[in-house]
Amino acid sequence: MPKSATNQHIASLYHFLAQCMHYPDPQWMNEDFFNILYQLLETLGAASEGKEIENTLAQSSDPIEELQIEYTRLFINGFPHVVAPPYASVYMDQSIQGGFALKTLNFYRAKGFLMEESADLPDNLIHELEFLSLLAEEADFEGEEEFLSTLFRPWYKQFCPRVAQETRHPFYRMVVTLIDSFTKEEEEDGFQLNKA
Repeated sequence: MPKSATNQHIASLYHFLAQCMHYPDPQWMNEDFFNILYQLLETLGAASEGKEIENTLAQSSDPIEELQIEYTRLFINGFPHVVAPPYASVYMDQSIQGGFALKTLNFYRAKGFLMEESADLPDNLIHELEFLSLLAEEADFEGEEEFLSTLFRPWYKQFCPRVAQETRHPFYRMVVTLIDSFTKEEEEDGFQLNKA
């Protein structure tokens, strides 16, 4: 089946959103990355949110370190607890690597994808967004819709507000909101980007 520009656009957006959820590193989180983010936000009518992120970064003496600290607090090792672990099982099974992680892994396998042995747990948000990117590339809209409705949206709708309410940085608030809006739209009827 030929890959359309729309499929590639959707796949690229999933991939970009997955990149946003990686631990901040100046090798990829650079001026080009933020320019893409600001352009995306402007296209989606969220230029003021982009400006808020830009201003917050400009006020920091070390913006990447500030994002690393917030990433760690939110997703890895906050005190007294991790604010929002990025694993579906935490929300669906109340444990790490529960049955929900196995269901996710089985869905990947059913679609012909395997995880590297060194990879994090299959129900990590980044893996799920990358998987959705692969489904979009292959124009597997049924698979994308099924994954979103059965394995992504049920836990993400708990994760997103937790991050949005608890984060101290507008970058993470905006990223989880973007992921929420995009996956909601894709599940319902396909995400429409406004043309500039």
